[in-house]
Amino acid sequence: MALLRLKDVSLAFGMAPLLDHADLVIESQERLCLIGRNGAGKSTLLKVCAGEIKPDGGEISKGRGLKMAYLPQELPERGDASVRSVVAEGLAEVGEWLAAYDALTQQGEGANVAELERLHNKIETHDGWRLRQKVEAVMQRLELPGDKSIAELSGGWRRRVFLARALVQEPNLLMLDEPTNHLDIDMITWLEEELLQFGGSVLFISHDRAFIDRLATRVIELDRGKLSSWPAPYEAYLAKKEEQLAAEEKEWERFDKKLADEEVWIRQGIKARRTRNEGRVRALKKLREERRQRRDRVGQVSLKVDSEERSGNLVAELKNVCFGYADSPNLVKDLSWQLMRKDRVGLLGPNGCGKSTFIKLILGGLEPTEGDIKRGSRLQVAYFDQLRGQIDPEASVWDNVAKGKDFIEVGGRNVHVTGYLKDFLFSPERLRTPAKALSGGEVNRLLLAKLFTMPANFLVLDEPTNDLDMDTLDLLENLLAEFEGTILLVSHDRSFIDNVVTSTLVFEGDGNITEYPGGYNDWLAQRPVVKADAKPAEPKAQAAKPKTASDGGKTAKLSYKLQRELDALPREIERLEAEVAAMQEEVSAADFYSRPHEDVNRALTALAELEQTLEKTMERWMELEEMAGGG
Repeated sequence: MALLRLKDVSLAFGMAPLLDHADLVIESQERLCLIGRNGAGKSTLLKVCAGEIKPDGGEISKGRGLKMAYLPQELPERGDASVRSVVAEGLAEVGEWLAAYDALTQQGEGANVAELERLHNKIETHDGWRLRQKVEAVMQRLELPGDKSIAELSGGWRRRVFLARALVQEPNLLMLDEPTNHLDIDMITWLEEELLQFGGSVLFISHDRAFIDRLATRVIELDRGKLSSWPAPYEAYLAKKEEQLAAEEKEWERFDKKLADEEVWIRQGIKARRTRNEGRVRALKKLREERRQRRDRVGQVSLKVDSEERSGNLVAELKNVCFGYADSPNLVKDLSWQLMRKDRVGLLGPNGCGKSTFIKLILGGLEPTEGDIKRGSRLQVAYFDQLRGQIDPEASVWDNVAKGKDFIEVGGRNVHVTGYLKDFLFSPERLRTPAKALSGGEVNRLLLAKLFTMPANFLVLDEPTNDLDMDTLDLLENLLAEFEGTILLVSHDRSFIDNVVTSTLVFEGDGNITEYPGGYNDWLAQRPVVKADAKPAEPKAQAAKPKTASDGGKTAKLSYKLQRELDALPREIERLEAEVAAMQEEVSAADFYSRPHEDVNRALTALAELEQTLEKTMERWMELEEMAGGG
């Protein structure tokens, strides 16, 4: 039985409806990823499902026993409230009674005894003491500091607190709006594991392709007010969507030709002053109305970086560099490293480890406390700031880019501001909007538009992917692939890192920074082995290569049959990895999607099955290693 069903649901705040007779069915134990362009109405749809917004029309039916929990993109302010009290809010009024009871008991002898007794009885009547144990259990599982105030926590830890508040409700439908925003990679992989263990259904919005591929059992797209269902993983959705858009384009071409032919006929009829077929005239009017109401797919961002000259071969050279602050003395410790022209380097590490500080050292905004930094010649830097400091929130979209002028110089030619900003999906009506009224995705697009008016041979990008939709992410990747200068990138989007950089600088703690060739997944394969008592930060399927029994693993606990199985598994994993790599190379070929769609579907299905087999084989190897005492 469906948990939640939307039928023929419509909702509009302006001329174009966000939901246009949309349909959606959510079954039990599904994990649905909702995708769509920035501004398409994804967050609004979640609020409709959660009951926070009432649609203009249509029907919303809930399955028997449905219990929903909703984690919004923008977390509410909770001031100095303790973590424990915020988590307990998930218990509704029982949580309020528990918080009031705790506050009274902390008053000691001055507490109102009668009020304490009243609260005690209400809590006991509503099974509140058991529910309190549930709050403690969830906080323990999520490793939350119950006595700390929310104000003391970083954005990532606050998001974990509000997730705990949702989980204590024991929902069977959990709705999450951009849950990975501003989380570092360790936190994202932790969240993946939590959601994989969650027993209910999940409806989530995300633009993180690795996160989607790890979790989603189905992809739901909101496009021009309509909802459509697609297969997971994301690559399978892309292939199917491309087929659908091609078919739609052909249908529109036939429609437009028919409309043009009918327009010619009616003009000829007027000129000849002859009696017209009234049925044909009515049909033409209907065609015109259909064309007027047809919602064309929103255009795509057009990105191009212009560079007037090449930098010198050396961009930056660090010799025995150290840097820190009073409260974090070892952000960088004894680092010697060179950044050369055309290097494309990603910075990896948890929030607060010093990545943004490192960028300031490279650019000259900070100087090292020890050691020397030599910076290259002829550098033209375009800096995408994590805090978006280059955007004036009070100024309009137009003025942020052109400072009141009608024309700006881009690539050696003058272009009108309206046409230039149209390439970044800003409509003429939106150009006079102050930046403070823009969505997160729009602010990022505005900053990209501003940066790309500047000639650059050195791009420094500090978390450019936050809030960008899939199409803009793909186009930004293509731009960076074609860029002939140097790139320094901070991102927690694992797929984006893999697709852009040629090496990674990993902040490994205590000021130690190590360079690894390749992207994020290459680092996973090369990183030092995690100690047995350390908590793993990555999914099991991404663990390091397995060792055989001859590598020193203890096998005394295994039977002869299981020992033989364990000995054979490393070779089987290597074989599967080779097959997966070969198939991934095949589907990444430029002409892959030009094949007959039956062949494309067959190859994608085979790849998905191979990847699933590899993951299960890895899990079996890890299980046997643990049994043998060698894990």
